[in-house]
Amino acid sequence: MTVRTRFAPSPTGYLHIGGARTALFSWLYARRHGGTFVLRIEDTDLERSTPESVQAILDGMAWLGLDYDEGPFYQTQRFDRYREVIQQLLDAGKAYKCYCSRERLEALRAEQMEQKIKPRYDGCCRNGVEPPGEDAPYVIRFRNPQDGAVVVDDLIRGRVTFSNDELDDLIIARSDGSPTYNLTVVVDDSDMKITHVIRGDDHLNNTPRQINILRALGLEPPIYAHVPMILGSDGKRLSKRHGAVSVLQYREDGYLPEALVNYLVRLGWSHGDQEIFSREEMVELFELADVNRAASVFNPEKLAWLDQQYIMQADVERLAPLLAEQLEKRGIDVSQGPDILEVTRAQHERAKTLDEMAQISEFIYRDFDGFDPQAAKKHLRPVAIEPLKKVRAALEALDDWTPEALHRVVQDISDALELKMGKVAQPLRVAVVGRAASPGIDITLHLVGREACLRRIDRALDFMRQRAEQG
Repeated sequence: MTVRTRFAPSPTGYLHIGGARTALFSWLYARRHGGTFVLRIEDTDLERSTPESVQAILDGMAWLGLDYDEGPFYQTQRFDRYREVIQQLLDAGKAYKCYCSRERLEALRAEQMEQKIKPRYDGCCRNGVEPPGEDAPYVIRFRNPQDGAVVVDDLIRGRVTFSNDELDDLIIARSDGSPTYNLTVVVDDSDMKITHVIRGDDHLNNTPRQINILRALGLEPPIYAHVPMILGSDGKRLSKRHGAVSVLQYREDGYLPEALVNYLVRLGWSHGDQEIFSREEMVELFELADVNRAASVFNPEKLAWLDQQYIMQADVERLAPLLAEQLEKRGIDVSQGPDILEVTRAQHERAKTLDEMAQISEFIYRDFDGFDPQAAKKHLRPVAIEPLKKVRAALEALDDWTPEALHRVVQDISDALELKMGKVAQPLRVAVVGRAASPGIDITLHLVGREACLRRIDRALDFMRQRAEQG
């Protein structure tokens, strides 16, 4: 059997984290078994589906590197096929027209709720009724078996049994003739020869209904694997309130796609204690049997840690244009400063995301608003005035503005004043950067440039004098 998996999102919003993980698991399973990965866009919800959402899904998958072998297929282009199958079910007596009004169904539901009965259609039209009028509206319902059971041998959850008498006759075509989700999924999975359906466990209750429709059509069901949901840190289902849940938002926030993919694969799947996986390792090792049955908790700190590992190992030439994008979002023209490659090389081991790298690199391109209070209190003290004045004079006279020459300046002044180098370098760093953390002082001075360094040292000296005068 050639494995064929699919990812079938509804384009009613962005590609969210849960959907991306489902797509990843489906992609990995197909790649692991030398199979085919299909992308299907389930856009039958005409009111909520938008071209922008379709594009967001395609962009998100492209960014994550989840390439598909077939598709994208669009359900809105397959309505004739769905109508054909619906008619086939009607002709075989496996479906029927239901004329029940919305008012009747709402009253039925209210009565069942009051009696603490599970709300379900009561089969009023199951055995045929006279239409209330010549043009009376109707839906089409699937005639679900009333006895027996549906057994789902789920690759993740194990065997799950559903009694048919718990399932009502679901609607497969609305009053306007449009097909419903459970019908279109069945037709598409069959026509596209999907062998393994990997999806969120919120779809588990749909599975027995879909299996019954497949069998009514004389078709064999695919193999199912229902992936547990993702929870936020509060134990509730992951949603917007937990922060960024859109895949493309993570791109905007400066995460690397391979870090997010690595994090997603570990949300519910593991291979020993290994945390970091290359894509080749994921393909080689991934099996659905190793996916946990319990829900996973999304941990932003863990994702940030992983991203930092990938940033540290990434090629600087690849990171540089990405850092430039983040700086430009902050209103910085990187052409008006040092080579972005040099900046990236200096900062890429100091940040968890590219956005954070841009934040800690702003001082290189423009003056900061004020000194970090704690850093100023500790390092910009009267005792630092003389070292800073000497450093300023030496920097102003320096011909060779290289890291090596700048290091010698700081070292020579430290030696001349019989101070440890940190007693000179730290006040100088706070003066030039505004805070007590930056790359090595020689690299920092080199990147900031002579003019800005002298200007900022003057500012720091004024700051220290004013504080001294105020007592």
